[in-house]
Amino acid sequence: MKKKSNKKHILYRYGVITAIIFFVATGVIYKLVDTTVISAGEWNKKANEELSRNDTIMPVRGNILASDGSVLAANLRYYTVRIDFRCERFMEEKYRSVLDTIADSMACYFPVRTAAQWKKHLAAPLVKPKAERPRAYRLIDNISYADYRRLRSFPFFSIRNRNRNGISVEGKMRRVNPYGDMARRSIGGVGATAECKEVHGISGLEKALDTLLYGKTGLSKKVPLTKGIVNWTDIPAVPGYNITTTIDIKMQDIVENELNDVLTYCNADWGVAVLMEVATGDIKAISNLEKNPNANNYIEGMNRAVLGFEPGSVVKTISMMLALEDGIVNSLDEVISTGARFPYAGGNSITDSHPVPSLTVKEVIERSSNIGMTKVIVRKYDSNPGGFYSRLKEIGFLEPMHTGIAGETVPRVDSVPNNRGGRIALSRQCYGYATEIPPLYTLSVYNAIANNGRYVRPRLVSRLTGEEFDSILPVTYIRDRICSEKNAEKMRTMLTSVVHGEHGTGKRLKNDYVRIAGKTGTCYMIEGGHYNNAKKRLAFCGFFPAENPKYSCIVLTCNPKQNALGAASTSGEVLKNIALKLYSRGMLDNSSDYRAEPAKNDPPVLYATANTEKAKKVGSALTGGGQHRSIQRHTSSSKGVPSVVGLGLRDAIAALESSGYNVRFKGSGYVAAQTPAAGTEATRGASVTLSLRE
Repeated sequence: MKKKSNKKHILYRYGVITAIIFFVATGVIYKLVDTTVISAGEWNKKANEELSRNDTIMPVRGNILASDGSVLAANLRYYTVRIDFRCERFMEEKYRSVLDTIADSMACYFPVRTAAQWKKHLAAPLVKPKAERPRAYRLIDNISYADYRRLRSFPFFSIRNRNRNGISVEGKMRRVNPYGDMARRSIGGVGATAECKEVHGISGLEKALDTLLYGKTGLSKKVPLTKGIVNWTDIPAVPGYNITTTIDIKMQDIVENELNDVLTYCNADWGVAVLMEVATGDIKAISNLEKNPNANNYIEGMNRAVLGFEPGSVVKTISMMLALEDGIVNSLDEVISTGARFPYAGGNSITDSHPVPSLTVKEVIERSSNIGMTKVIVRKYDSNPGGFYSRLKEIGFLEPMHTGIAGETVPRVDSVPNNRGGRIALSRQCYGYATEIPPLYTLSVYNAIANNGRYVRPRLVSRLTGEEFDSILPVTYIRDRICSEKNAEKMRTMLTSVVHGEHGTGKRLKNDYVRIAGKTGTCYMIEGGHYNNAKKRLAFCGFFPAENPKYSCIVLTCNPKQNALGAASTSGEVLKNIALKLYSRGMLDNSSDYRAEPAKNDPPVLYATANTEKAKKVGSALTGGGQHRSIQRHTSSSKGVPSVVGLGLRDAIAALESSGYNVRFKGSGYVAAQTPAAGTEATRGASVTLSLRE
């Protein structure tokens, strides 16, 4: 009886299992028929939609390079390292035993925390119960691949099995500028917008040349393979071009520091400086600094080099060049009666800051005479004031330059009518008012004068390289010539007299090393529709060496409030110091001398430096016999080579060169090591090699 009961029970269970299998099989068969027959059209439609969907492949953005190939902007992958404290086989005891060692290593190579702080950070998750410990505890973020590999060499982190040490890593591409803020505004930045999630240039070269840097997007599609549907590259992405700029890193550093020093000394609102090579129009350095609203220093600001401002008397050079070309004046010794006032066309009388009864044509530029310049120009254009505008247009001065700098504007010089109002406007335009001219445009004409009249186009890009593509961009000209060689020589003579003449407005810039030629310019600023005589925009534009011009330069200083309030003592001082630093480093086709002590009867040696201490006097040999203010570098009071490990490149150069050492470096980023080591006794002029890393 018992045996029969067991048999029935077994048969019952088999019946239940069989029923379940039957119903499951029936469901499978039904679903199979539904999918392949009844709903086949709908599923085929979904499959076709999925297989026909194309995804965008983002291209690799091109790099921006300095003239020597140094990277100014590039895409680099940065990593965030995390620890899973709840991974299955996490070796907690071993981790605890090496905490001190790990903390010391982290503090040495990642000094964002001290060793004690790192130990606290590393041990923080261990105080919690194991079930509550984080699965993705952030150890450190934004480190380079080299730093990540170094981190993986530390004790415990070197364990290969991530299930034992919990290490995980996330990578993300970032656009980086290895030289920090150097020429940052001109290089520009990138970003995405609410309308477009793609990363494009939003300022500077990044924006102006975005179509070249961005490359071309690719397309991928879904393809069914044996193991599933995968992404298949249909059209590969084309990387963007690498763009080589004309920026010279050493010159850029000099220009930025000299501009920063003078702005700080005179407490100005902002300043801009552009250094250009005369023969090619290559912009070797460009700096735009403005006062930091959140601190007592200057930061890279708006790119005012390509924005229009009333330029002041630097425009007299352009007016005088046209006067020579048009035959209005011929001899530099021709005498023009000036006096204290010149009432013209019924407008307000034109005046000079230092009036004299008469001036020669040469002295009109040397003394910066508004009256003299107006009297020269109205000889021809009094009956046709609009003709002055036509001449500026004829020489190409009003055309876009296409330098590659985003935000570039053209000069605003109005074509005035042939009436009393037009005559008054003409008299103001010819010496720098009633116009808006970007500094770079003014510089281009001075550069043409230095270049024997050839009007070369300023440029910031010299080369494009890509996959199987390499193109060197040729030097181009706005006009082949805007004045004759003879008149260019006359203009150089006049501009040299501004610095070296007895009554020159820039005579404080005279020195025994580099002969400078140029022109001062002062312009009152407009506020509320009226000129504010208490606020000035001061300019100096010129070139050097005057006898064989190699570089041209323009500097603007806005609203200085202390110590130096003139065009020569602010903007002119920047240009002079740039010229002297280039000379001291042998960058003016000269051989520099870096001896610690000058030989007897030799002039003192000028040391190349990258940072300054304010308001120190120098001897007459450096200032041409005067007691003018000059900026000199501080000297280190400590013995031996100073320590610069952990500093940025610019600060490291400043510290070493101010102590009398020459600097060499390799890599980019911050100083990781130096040779000789800090404290080593070394003679002045010896070389210190810096090893840099991101």
